Amino acid sequence: MIKDADVVIVGTGAAGLFCALHFTKDTRILMITKDAMDKSDSFLAQGGMCMLRDEDDYDAYFEDTMKAGHYENNRQSVEIMIRSSQNIASELTGYGVKFQKDGKNFLFTREGGHSRPRILFHEDITGKEITSTLLENVLKRKNIEILEYTSMLDIICDDNNSCCGIVMCNKDGDISLVRADYTVLACGGLGGLYKHSTNFKHITGDALAIAYKHGIKVENVSYIQMHPTTLYSEKQGRRFLISESVRGEGAILLNKKKERFCDELMPRDIVAAEIKKQMEKDSMPYVWLSMENIPQDEIRNHFPNILEQCLKEGYDPVNGYIPVVPAQHYFMGGIKVNSNSRTSMPYLYAVGETSCNGVHGRNRLASNSLLESMVFAKRAADEIQGEILSKINKPRNLDDDYFIKLVNYKDYKDIKTLGIKYKTIVLNEIEKEINEIEKGDKIHE
Repeated sequence: MIKDADVVIVGTGAAGLFCALHFTKDTRILMITKDAMDKSDSFLAQGGMCMLRDEDDYDAYFEDTMKAGHYENNRQSVEIMIRSSQNIASELTGYGVKFQKDGKNFLFTREGGHSRPRILFHEDITGKEITSTLLENVLKRKNIEILEYTSMLDIICDDNNSCCGIVMCNKDGDISLVRADYTVLACGGLGGLYKHSTNFKHITGDALAIAYKHGIKVENVSYIQMHPTTLYSEKQGRRFLISESVRGEGAILLNKKKERFCDELMPRDIVAAEIKKQMEKDSMPYVWLSMENIPQDEIRNHFPNILEQCLKEGYDPVNGYIPVVPAQHYFMGGIKVNSNSRTSMPYLYAVGETSCNGVHGRNRLASNSLLESMVFAKRAADEIQGEILSKINKPRNLDDDYFIKLVNYKDYKDIKTLGIKYKTIVLNEIEKEINEIEKGDKIHE
């Protein structure tokens, strides 16, 4: 079966949804997602979304982002993100997102790596507030169709090696094709490849494997961020994240003897390294997080979701300590894109955690992820829509017979084996890049 769309978007996280909302209402959009439409990592983001406070904040915000990224960031991407932040916040408010306010003015919280509070938030479920609101708006659009429990198995390329759609599979194993003028990959990161991760298990970096398969440029696949503080548990499954804003509001890290051992507001990679070092020193599988410096009312009002989850696990953050451990959290690398999210393959775009525009460098500054994903998703939609309206790209001859011949169905006969193959490709490429970096470091010693 062939489904037709002007644009197919793979993923229903903040990037994919925000991208879809920026097309005209006569543009046919098809969105697919591996699981339920509300099971993306965007829903899990707790802390918030950064926003430039005012012009006096620009230099500090820029420096905080560059410093966290070890100055490997793409400076143009960082500037675009920061300069776009106030407009993104305004758009989100227009869609119905309820950021915390004091009267008419936004309230801001602070997280590690930030020199001042500049993070918009909604309690401790900012990602859920933003993404669920975007989803509500998408569901109102008659031109947007969402297919749940549908996986992308591959992209389809024409004889000119240009993307012209995707191969997809539903939960019953039925394979179908999508013929689209443009394809946007918004598939998230790769946390499902790791035993300890804050990500959903079904997010396994498939788009990266597909990119390698087709010779699409990929960048910095070894740049994988650990979140310093996830709730320690011996249970299997996704790790519950204890937001960085908890430390931004005064929580401290303690060793086995309940002694403070580091500066909690350093960038994430540094704090995670300090925690791992302390765990080894203490011969413990976790360290303690204390919220005793935060007023009890603020814990209950600002962090109700964290409080509830900790109590479920048998820990009372109001009157005691929380055991925390670093876990895989975010992917700074990805499919290489330009400032409009265009990949090295014609008609193919990548946005959100799937992409790498260089904004994060080697390590992401806290709460830049939601902002970055929407800034560059909007830029992708604007460029694609502009090309559609101006008819810059002439319609391609993709009649049914020709289109079907572009796909070798034998490649997708065993979907389970294909999934294992994709995971192996990504893990091997990560290991390969790590080895190359280590060799380079030794040469320069």
